[in-house]
Amino acid sequence: MYQSFEKLEVWKRACQLAVRVYELLQECREYGLRDQMQRAAVSIASNIAEGAERRGRDLARFLTIARGSAAELRTQCYIASKIGILKPEEMSPLVSELKEISRMLTGLARAITPRTEN
Repeated sequence: MYQSFEKLEVWKRACQLAVRVYELLQECREYGLRDQMQRAAVSIASNIAEGAERRGRDLARFLTIARGSAAELRTQCYIASKIGILKPEEMSPLVSELKEISRMLTGLARAITPRTEN
């Protein structure tokens, strides 16, 4: 299917997203939310990589965890926007990219999960 997680487009996009989150929150003084958002962003790419190295059933499980982190970060983006940490023009592309990453993770999980016939 693939040779390494570094070749997975979803991993590349998750890494780019994590860098963007760090850039956007660099000056943020709401340390609790900032740290949580940064951890969630890093968690997406990290879980893709860890699952890919383990392969098999573990990969599907780690992709599910990565999807959960994407949902967590999406929620935090909405909150950050409502309290003025992120401007709408910063939040909207993040949320769109997180939704796309979630779709990609779902597709990858389906592709690696063996189908059972009844």
